[in-house]
Amino acid sequence: MASGLKQGDGDDLAENHEINVTPFIDVMLVLLIIFMVAAPLSTVDVAVDLPVASAKPQQRPDKPLYLTVKSDLSLALGNDAIASGGLAQALDGATGANREQRVFLRADKTVPYGELMRVMNLLRAAGYLKVALVGLEGPPEASASSALEGAAPQP
Repeated sequence: MASGLKQGDGDDLAENHEINVTPFIDVMLVLLIIFMVAAPLSTVDVAVDLPVASAKPQQRPDKPLYLTVKSDLSLALGNDAIASGGLAQALDGATGANREQRVFLRADKTVPYGELMRVMNLLRAAGYLKVALVGLEGPPEASASSALEGAAPQP
């Protein structure tokens, strides 16, 4: 910003009505470059084969509540078959309406991922937010090496 002295007033500075926009343009160009670099990094278009988990098995509760999605996409709570529409009532009956109890969800490996997500959405809509996914326990070395090779684990 420039300032000039008035003639004859002594030490008073004259008002300057010009705005220097060069710093604003510099900031905008820097922000534009940052967003141009960061935008492609924020998209998720990468196909991924998820690895097999090698976490240590957790201790099971005394009386676990299992919800099973069978290969024909039917549901079973414990050993009893239930309809999708009656899931909330069946869970309330099995837990005594205790929505804090953990539900162990297991599914056949032929069940599509979308169907598993649909069942998880049904659980959430029923108020059961504590969901644990159940998988086969095996040695971490065998499952990790087969996941790297892209082959299914051998029994």
